[in-house]
Amino acid sequence: MTPEAPLACDACLRRTWLVARLAGAIEVVRHERRVLRELLAMRDERLIADLGGAAGGDVAAELEAVAPADLRAAADRAGLAAICRHDHRYPNALTDLRDRPAVLFVAAIEEPLERLARLVGDGRDERPPAVAIVGARRASVEGNEVARALGRSIGAVGATVVSGMALGIDSAAHTGALDAGGGTVAVLAGGADVPYPSSKRSLYRRILEHGCVVSEMPPGFTPFKWCFPARNRTIAALGRMTVVVEAAERSGSLITAEVAADLGRDVGAVPGPVMSWRSKGANALLHDGAVLVRDAGDVLDVVVGLDHQPSRDPGAGLSPRLASLVRAVAGGRDTLAVLAGTPDQAQATLAALTELELAGRLRRAPGGRYVVVPDW
Repeated sequence: MTPEAPLACDACLRRTWLVARLAGAIEVVRHERRVLRELLAMRDERLIADLGGAAGGDVAAELEAVAPADLRAAADRAGLAAICRHDHRYPNALTDLRDRPAVLFVAAIEEPLERLARLVGDGRDERPPAVAIVGARRASVEGNEVARALGRSIGAVGATVVSGMALGIDSAAHTGALDAGGGTVAVLAGGADVPYPSSKRSLYRRILEHGCVVSEMPPGFTPFKWCFPARNRTIAALGRMTVVVEAAERSGSLITAEVAADLGRDVGAVPGPVMSWRSKGANALLHDGAVLVRDAGDVLDVVVGLDHQPSRDPGAGLSPRLASLVRAVAGGRDTLAVLAGTPDQAQATLAALTELELAGRLRRAPGGRYVVVPDW
């Protein structure tokens, strides 16, 4: 990873240090998200006055002694580019937030700031369409399939998928976008140089290769619980639309949807079974007027318009061998017909079917049949 020249001013770097220094004290008030956002919008002096005593030590003196050059050096060592809210390349979408991050630390394999600008825009150009997809960590199999298919369809038209790389819906959405060769942005609650959760290291590496990872927290930072609802505001602001796929009644995804609505962004939700706890939050959003998301077309209609939607090829984004197999299944050929041929050919086809199943493109139905997962 080759970081670019840092573009974060001294004041904003000190602000980032201060928020990290007071993280433990902020945790005390995290239960009230309105208070949390008010704290994040406070000027440094007021923040120290309100929380400095609870943090212990002379926070004001420590802040005065902070050397921004050391903070830049730490970002460089971590392979992160740092850009502040005063720089023209700071994402314009985030300026709608009164409590916008002072600094964004950006990770990507190469040219992280240029990558970020291509994916979500900056202060100079109109931002490209981006969709935030969020939902339950303990997602159902169907919910993960829906999120992955949504991500794939959105990525296939050149729109950016924004999410938080959490278990469940978030990771499925990122994966779908990457499977389609699209771009994706992961907004982390901790340092952008640390994969979180650690079980998603391989996904983190894929995102660095084809998208980028961002965070407002300094490199190496281990997140407190408040950092997750805080990062949700960034996810909501970066997206033109926020789509919720499965969410409990008190889900962090609903915070993202609330922020999006407050910012005047569109909010959509995928309906679910009324008796399922995973559906209660999404169904409540629909009751309150969110866009009904039946498939990716409903999302694309909002963010790119009907005239820009491509025809749907079930084999899009796959190698010729796998694409022809998916098209055969989509065309109605049963599993026995697909497996016809010599034993070696049948074995190779079976391996390809398994690969497509693991990729979320096919699903095994009752009776051993394979069916195409709907390309939402």
